[in-house]
Parts: sequence; structure tokens; C-alpha cells
Amino acid sequence: MQTEALVALIERVQKTKCETQTLEVKAAQGGCPTRLFDTLSSFSNQDDGGIILFGLDEKQGFAVVGVYDPQDLQHKINEQCKQMEPTVRALFTICEVDGKVVVSAEIPAVDISERPVYYSGVGRIKGSYVRVGEADELMSEYEIYSYDAFRKLTHDELRTVPQAKLSLFQQERLDQYMLAAKKERENLAQSVSDDEILELMGILSDGVPTLAGVLCFSKYPQGYFPQLCITAVALPGTEMGEQGGDGERFIDNKRITGPIPDMLELAVDFVLKNSRNKTIINDTGRRADKLEYPGKAVREAVLNALVHRDYSIHTQNVPVRIEMYRDRMEIISSGGLYGKITIDSLGKVRPDTRNAAIANILELLHIAENRYSGIPTIRIECANAGLPAPVFEARRGEFKVIFRNNIYNSGAGQSREALLESLVAFCSVPRTRAELTDFTGFSRFYTMDSIVQPLLESGRLKMTLPDKPKSSKQTYVKVESQIG
Repeated sequence: MQTEALVALIERVQKTKCETQTLEVKAAQGGCPTRLFDTLSSFSNQDDGGIILFGLDEKQGFAVVGVYDPQDLQHKINEQCKQMEPTVRALFTICEVDGKVVVSAEIPAVDISERPVYYSGVGRIKGSYVRVGEADELMSEYEIYSYDAFRKLTHDELRTVPQAKLSLFQQERLDQYMLAAKKERENLAQSVSDDEILELMGILSDGVPTLAGVLCFSKYPQGYFPQLCITAVALPGTEMGEQGGDGERFIDNKRITGPIPDMLELAVDFVLKNSRNKTIINDTGRRADKLEYPGKAVREAVLNALVHRDYSIHTQNVPVRIEMYRDRMEIISSGGLYGKITIDSLGKVRPDTRNAAIANILELLHIAENRYSGIPTIRIECANAGLPAPVFEARRGEFKVIFRNNIYNSGAGQSREALLESLVAFCSVPRTRAELTDFTGFSRFYTMDSIVQPLLESGRLKMTLPDKPKSSKQTYVKVESQIG
């Protein structure tokens, strides 16, 4: 760092009065801090590294107090850096502000193959840290395992499931796979038996089904791993726990089970069922429904969650989660980014594959392309639909995709009784299902089943075509009260 850059950094810290993900402030007026190990570890273990700034006092509003002795301070910091495994190589810069000396120590990121960096005095488990906001937090056992798994090329999807039986695989899907393998992998068909194909492709290991085989072909994988499923919820508000007008916590709540191909289709169906449609009138006057979330983008996001999640013993009790809020949808899976990929490079470079066997199986089943086109497809589909760009987050062993909608109806948060009253008034003239759905701001399924149907049963609304309840031309109108 240049001296001018250090001075600018000091001014910025004094203006914002806070530490950050990549900045730690230490006073060091009376001596070198004796415990820098946690920050040295956390900065080394993140892609952007970090800077430790010595000579500012947080307790005095980040005032410049200067360091006791810049030469001795650097020496003692280096001594602590040497106690890290692997050794941390700090880069120092010194400047003077108002006659007081400030020292910065830039801590470079360590290559992922060498992480976690930890304090050798207490070992990997107690000496490995991760930066969370402005704090250094002890790494979880799972986070440490994730680095080890990448370095050792561990493939958890290939571990055997001794209690699983090949006789409980879906034979039709397995036959489809074998035909595709022989057709699309020609060298397999020429000199390899069916049993050998199953072994080579990671479906069996020494005749025992692997986790990949169970997840893709078993009739019911959750019989062995109950939580390797999808939990999907549609919520009435914008936060978990926020209740609807009748005190309901969920509009819809479903546990999705089965092999990966079946879970994928059921999850997409759940999202479409609970999505709201926006009615568009084009230039020719024709009506068209615009999905809240584009189907292709949803499918790719769910598929990525199922294929690229972590399947180690550390996460086998954590399902993939789909959470549909009023203003957004979140798809969350265990396992952060795998290998050397970063959030900024997602969809731009070829990533390492965490579960190559599962990806290959689904490619031959024509469920996944296995060409790393998922993230670009999600971005393009959202852009074509006029939606905000999707957000990708990787934090503390989880990967999250966030879709923002653009049809959130803030008035839909009113009490149920107020909503019913306003809907009845809205139907003073006949209204279509699409118009009712637009008005409530909920999905068509929830609007018709939980809002309109009770109004029909109570006699406050009626159908204009009562003999054809499912007609596409059906409309709903207010029942005028009969007086005298």
C-alpha cells in the first residue's frame, strides 16, 4: 500500500467510524496486541484478505493515537505471523498523521488449497477463524472439513450406502440410463458389461449402491436419508414468522421427496402453483399472463441446489429449502462455493464440480446439460422477464439464490377481513380469475381456494356462469343484498 493510500484509508475510517469485512483497527498505543491470531486467520481465509490498522483507537471514536514503537510493533506482529500455519506474510506500510505514527499490516489471502490458516498453538479446530462482518468467529467443524474435502478431492456422493439395495432402484429409469450410457459413451458399449458400467459411473462401488446411485435411482432415497429432500414454503409476508390476516404462518407448506429427478419436477410445480401471475395487455389488446418467476430460471436454480449441494455427513440432515416470500423467493442449499470459484466469477469461468458423478448421471438422463450454463440461464431469463438481477450469496457453508419479483402488492398485507371487504367491493362488476389474483397479490391457487371460495360459500360473491364453474370465461360478481 502506498503512503497516500494509507492516509486516505485512515480518513475513511474516521468518517465511517467502523471496522469492516476486510478492516480491523487496533490502538497499539501502549504495546503490540498480544492476540492477533484470530484476525490473521480470518483475513487469510477469505478471498479479499484484509488490513489491520494500528494506531487508531475505536474507543475514542477512531481517533489517531499513534503506535508505541513502529519498529518493535512490526517485529512482534511478524513473530505472531510465524506462529500461523501456514506462515502469514504481512506487508507493512507506515505513515504519520498529526505527528503520530500509524502502521498498517496487509494480510494476503491464502490459496484455497492451503486453507484454513490457523494458529498452530491451539491447532486447526480451535485456531481457524472466519471473518463475519467486523468480527472474527471460530470456524465450524464443517467449514474446516469443506477445505479438507476440496484439497483431498473427497467425493462424498461416492460413499457407499450399505443398507441400500439395487432391487429398490427404479428399474425403468435405470434402464433409460443404461441405454443412454451405451449410446452416448460408445466405448462403454463396446467392451464393458452392465455391472461394470454401474461401477465405472459411480452408481455402485464393489457392488454396493453409492449415495449418487441412491439419490438418482432409488424409489425412495429418504428411507435412508430422511433430510436429503426439499422443504418448500410459501409465506404471507416478507419475513419468516410474519403471519397472515388469519394468523396463518404458511400459505403452502410441502416436504418434497423422491429421487433427484422427481424432486426437481415437484419443486418447480410447487413454485409455479404458488406464484402470482401478472396480467399484461399487449399492443394488440390481447391479454397474457406473466409468471412471477420464469420457469426456466426456477428449474435451473433448483437443479443447481440439488446437484451441487454438499452431501457430506456434516450436512445430510439439512434439506434444500425453497422459501417464497411476498417480495422474493430464496433457494438455499448446504455447501458454499466449491473450489476456487468466487461469487463474481459465477457463470463466467468453468468451476470445479463437487458432485461429478451426480452431474454425469443427470446428463445422461437428459435432466442436466452439465455444461455450466445454469447461472447464465438464470440471469438471462430474469432479464428477459424484466425482473431484477438474481442475487447469489455464499455464507458460512450455505449457498443462496434470491429472486426478486416486481409484482409485490404492499396492500396485500392488510387484515383478512379488510381484504375480503375490499375484494367484494372490487367485484361490483364481474371480475376474472386473473383480475382477482392481481388484486389480492397472492398466487391464483391461494386466491381462488382460500379467499374467493369462502366468499362464494358465504353468498357474498357468485359466479356469472354457475353451470360451468371451470369455464375460462368464468367471472365473479358481488351479490347485492336483498332489502325488503
